[in-house]
Amino acid sequence: MRTLMLASAATLALAAVSAKAETVAIVHAHLLTMGKAGAVDGTLVIKDGQIAAVGADVAPPAGARIIDAKGAVVTPGLISTDTAIGAVEVEGVRETRDEGTSAPTLGAAFDVQYSLDPDSLLIPIVRATGVTRAVATPVLGGGHGGADEEGDSRDFTAGAESGGFAGRGLFAGQAAVIHLGQGTDILAKPHAAMVAELGETGAGRVGGGKAAAYQTLKGALDDARHFAKNRAAYDKNAARPYSLSREDLEALIPVVEGKEPLLIAVHRAADIRLVLKLAREEKIKVILDGAEEGWRVASEIAAAHAPVVLDGEADLPASFESRGAALENGARLNAAGVSVAIHGPSLFTGGRTPRFAAGRAVAYGLPYEAALASVTINPAQMFGVADKVGSLDVGKDADVVIWSGDPLETTSAPTAVFVKGVEQSLRNRDLELRDRYLKRDEHPGYTR
Repeated sequence: MRTLMLASAATLALAAVSAKAETVAIVHAHLLTMGKAGAVDGTLVIKDGQIAAVGADVAPPAGARIIDAKGAVVTPGLISTDTAIGAVEVEGVRETRDEGTSAPTLGAAFDVQYSLDPDSLLIPIVRATGVTRAVATPVLGGGHGGADEEGDSRDFTAGAESGGFAGRGLFAGQAAVIHLGQGTDILAKPHAAMVAELGETGAGRVGGGKAAAYQTLKGALDDARHFAKNRAAYDKNAARPYSLSREDLEALIPVVEGKEPLLIAVHRAADIRLVLKLAREEKIKVILDGAEEGWRVASEIAAAHAPVVLDGEADLPASFESRGAALENGARLNAAGVSVAIHGPSLFTGGRTPRFAAGRAVAYGLPYEAALASVTINPAQMFGVADKVGSLDVGKDADVVIWSGDPLETTSAPTAVFVKGVEQSLRNRDLELRDRYLKRDEHPGYTR
């Protein structure tokens, strides 16, 4: 097994050394650009890591490497939201899980960018499914030292008298956008969103009661706003008492200033209305995460211009607060004018399946173009990277995927993946294991 891991790592390292941004022309392609050009049959040119031209009348530049798509679908690279990619290696091994903290004085300030591992074996696996960017999202109380799979009843929101801060229990920390290209620096955008949770989980972390969670969250935002104006007094120990540590207060300042969105997990219709009310009163940007009952208040979400990140396969109530979960959720939200991003069903394995969840949403009424937007341009806009990725527009990073068929069909797969103009190896540990065990005659130690 160790030999296999070293061989796989060597293969990827060699590919990384040989990879370079080159001028490439993808011709005879069915381009679903998700941008200005719309859907068009023609040519896409990649130069210096960016999209240089796209359209029906584009001629390949001299010296370009020509890839004949032969009519295949070409899309922007997919963007996976609500993932632990880059911060988790093995779900069942706590020491490899760095996606969260249960430290009593650290919540909003937890920054997942410092947990990222560019050598993660999961990255090539996810990349081979057409995902080129991901939103690495912290988890409340998760990671090494947090609640484990067998259940952990410890209180992660110890009061101030024991050195903790009750308010920090609502905040998981700051999400980051990463790219899944080869290399040592996968961070694309830090502080893409502040992650928090209301509903039953949030209530439990502040002592019970959804009202307590809402009031604690509102109080934390007020503290951050007050702290921003009174740093000097704080330094002199002359400020009022705050519900959060200095690190958390500092981290929340961009949120209360409207510069960083609050990605807030919320599920039932009543709680969604509360979050929208909070956004209005506090003048902050919110992204609703989960929103299983969002379809019930779709018009209100649309009026508030609040985007929604949802699990495209949520159709059964995991708890009382999500009793209205429905596979038509995405379609109904989209019909009301809500921007929707769709992810797979698991924080750990869902990173490789956003297109499957989007395809299922099509089967339940979501228009095809809206489904493709939910895994490309919509999440790019939500997390502030639409100037770089999400569509095949001139000047953007060349995150490009050529598909064997319909990208939302389970039987299709990428035949080529580019990240920032560099074609990526589609080899990964899953394939290495498959090929090894298919050739058992060459490995007598593994014969039955």
